[in-house]
Amino acid sequence: MLVRVSLGLVVLFLSISYAAFEATARIHYDRIKTGNPNSNSNISSLAGIEFPDHMIFNAVSSSTSTDGCSYLNDDDDGSKKIVKLHLKQRQIDSKTEPKSSVLKSTMRDSIRIQALHTRVIEKKNQNAISRLNKQSSLKPVIEKAGAPESYTDGFSGQLVATLESGVSLGSGEYFIDVFIGTPPKHFSLILDTGSDLNWIQCVPCYDCFEQTGPYYDPNESSSYRNISCQDPRCNLVSPPDPPLPCKTENQTCPYYYWYGDSSNTTGDFAVETFTVNLTSNGNSEFKPVENVMFGCGHWNRGLFHGAAGLLGLGRGPLSFASQLQSLYGHSFSYCLVDRNSDTNVSSKLIFGEDKSLLNHPNLNFTSLLTGKENSVDTFYYVQIKSILVGGDILPIPEETWRLSTDGTGGTIVDSGTTLSYFADPTYKIIKEAFVNKTKGYPLLKDFPILNPCYNVSGIENVELPDFGIEFLDGAVWNFPVENYFIWLEDDVVCLAILGTPRSALSIIGNYQQQNFHILYDTKKSRLGYAPMKCADV
Repeated sequence: MLVRVSLGLVVLFLSISYAAFEATARIHYDRIKTGNPNSNSNISSLAGIEFPDHMIFNAVSSSTSTDGCSYLNDDDDGSKKIVKLHLKQRQIDSKTEPKSSVLKSTMRDSIRIQALHTRVIEKKNQNAISRLNKQSSLKPVIEKAGAPESYTDGFSGQLVATLESGVSLGSGEYFIDVFIGTPPKHFSLILDTGSDLNWIQCVPCYDCFEQTGPYYDPNESSSYRNISCQDPRCNLVSPPDPPLPCKTENQTCPYYYWYGDSSNTTGDFAVETFTVNLTSNGNSEFKPVENVMFGCGHWNRGLFHGAAGLLGLGRGPLSFASQLQSLYGHSFSYCLVDRNSDTNVSSKLIFGEDKSLLNHPNLNFTSLLTGKENSVDTFYYVQIKSILVGGDILPIPEETWRLSTDGTGGTIVDSGTTLSYFADPTYKIIKEAFVNKTKGYPLLKDFPILNPCYNVSGIENVELPDFGIEFLDGAVWNFPVENYFIWLEDDVVCLAILGTPRSALSIIGNYQQQNFHILYDTKKSRLGYAPMKCADV
């Protein structure tokens, strides 16, 4: 069944022109204050939620499957085991219409796309500077996250947590529950494959957005340690603008990250203990993972929908996935349930090699692009060859898809963007193909944001053209119709694909990934995808 969203919400967009997607992100720079954020002055008395005996990490999907935590690859050869996290939808607010969140997310997507595009330009500029300045410099030495206690000889067991859909909050993102500090306290973070830095709002919060639950207080954790500005790891993060001088050895390392428009975080770069739930042979046990690098944010702004911060799963060295590679290996996967699923049904995030997925008869792989000079290290790039609509290959030149030498172009797979976006003129060709191949339904003109839209009033079985992506290596990704069309009320259906007028970056978003098990294998540099009813994983 296609997702249906309230037509009333569309009225909110009537005053917003399509040019909003072309607006350059307005960056709000916050200057870090010279005082020590960890001093006793101006510190909030709020503490994190105390770690209970049975938190949501122990939750098992409420689908018909009952094997939840027993989903384990217990290799006899001593190889790394897998980590499995449950991604659970939030309870629906009675005042919120959850199915309306897809259209709300398009406006956040437009902001995010501008941020992604700017990061591409910054990468190009950084490469140009490095070519001009080839003097040797101190390279960061990344301290690997410590193995869980009693597991120093290798990761053994399975990590179980929950991810929540932000649909009830008007967000197209997914949320993950984590436990941070000693003693561990519970926080909800946005999951993002397009970002590296893990960060959380910290006391003292000088300028912070509203979140669900109290802020994280580093003074209440015995395992929190600031990273010095003279530590080589400080070079891994972006400094504030203008940079602060590093005068003393014990001066903290400041960071500044932005995500587009007013969304940004500024604070101290630090290490902390993240507690994970290891499940081995059906037995669940919480274990600490030490020395996880993260940002302790004291100035934070943006549309983060009640989350406490962000957990990055990008390809860069700072991401949660990269830091834990010594524990679970070089792969992770997730399976996102569709947005019409019951809120008790969990999406899944799995760290490590999942043999049941690898043995899936319909698992396909395409290559992840690496080594491109101006590509952003964080992003997961794939190489598209062609688009298929209604079984026909569209007349889009192959060079349109290539990542150019100046850093523009290319296609990424991203969990933080809701819909899929294709750079013009590709998007226009795709849209025209759907218009030409969709017969028998009146085309609605001047409909805001989404286009084309059709009046399907009185039609019991709506038939729409097939949609697929063919990659350069021959792999084909065919999508079910509910992954690229959206119902608006009972009689209007719209194409859930948009264009990126100013950015040449194309994006396959999480809406198109629903009910596919997506595998990121960085060691073999490949992306896997298998159609699956994610509620049953």
